[in-house]
Amino acid sequence: MCITVVGSINTDVVALTDDYPQRGETRFGNSIDYLSGGKGANQATSVAKLSKGVKIIGAVGNDLYGDRLIDSLNENGVSTHFIKRSNTFSTGTAIITIDQTAENTMLVLKGANDDLLTDDIEKAFENINDSDVLLVQMEVPQDTVIRAMQLAKHKGMQVILDPAPAEGITVKALEYADVITPNRQETNHLIGIDVTNIETAVSAAKAFENMGVSNSIIKMADKGSVVYRSGHWEYIEPINVQPLDTVGAGDAFAGAIACSISDGYDLVEAAKFANIVGALKVTKLGAQTGIPTLNEVHAFCEERGLTCSQLEATR
Repeated sequence: MCITVVGSINTDVVALTDDYPQRGETRFGNSIDYLSGGKGANQATSVAKLSKGVKIIGAVGNDLYGDRLIDSLNENGVSTHFIKRSNTFSTGTAIITIDQTAENTMLVLKGANDDLLTDDIEKAFENINDSDVLLVQMEVPQDTVIRAMQLAKHKGMQVILDPAPAEGITVKALEYADVITPNRQETNHLIGIDVTNIETAVSAAKAFENMGVSNSIIKMADKGSVVYRSGHWEYIEPINVQPLDTVGAGDAFAGAIACSISDGYDLVEAAKFANIVGALKVTKLGAQTGIPTLNEVHAFCEERGLTCSQLEATR
């Protein structure tokens, strides 16, 4: 079985700087790169690099940037058969600034991502019969995401919602999610709880359960994460690394979660695996180029003395 991802496909314009400019201020940066990105494409690439079959349903413009993004996905082993070429919008773009602490700010211009419509989802799902997991985020239209989740449930697929970015979240999507993986900002946006420690993370997970989602992973960045399953929770400690680029870390994490669930692992084991993948990602530059392969994950674990069931099974 394979994984289907519905989501955004963007060109990332990435600028590195020592410090962010203040409002109205001009500063000189250190470097600039033009990279493949978009939360949907990042997550699909994560799945492919972790040696799992994956299809993406998304949209790019009928332009050179769209050509390059499709080529990049194909090179990484992602099936691009269901990517729409929009004649109405240009390819989506994210303008990203990363400072010396590896934190980032983003300005996303959705472009062709807004042209991924419910009709496109329905046509694609008519031809998808070999996926057991759907992975979605919120950088394409809400109706499109919800329709994909509805059709996935009808086909008996497990639905994972990475409710990002916070600005795009709709509470209605929670109705069709089997698992959600929000970070601090997304949790606060959805339910008004500021997750600062294990206690507040558990409270947030219980609040999500009251809203109908009994399985969640509440991410706390460098403070680790809390896995919640129908009233029971477990804390996953962070892995200390020297960060270079946090862009795409959550997407690498989500892709790893999808791989584990597709392979039959429980949510705790999935989170342990994703924790390792996400930690390794932040040590590398690029939302997709920095996503580690399964071999790189094995090497990282051997170096750090890390283990999890998912990795033991792939040795």
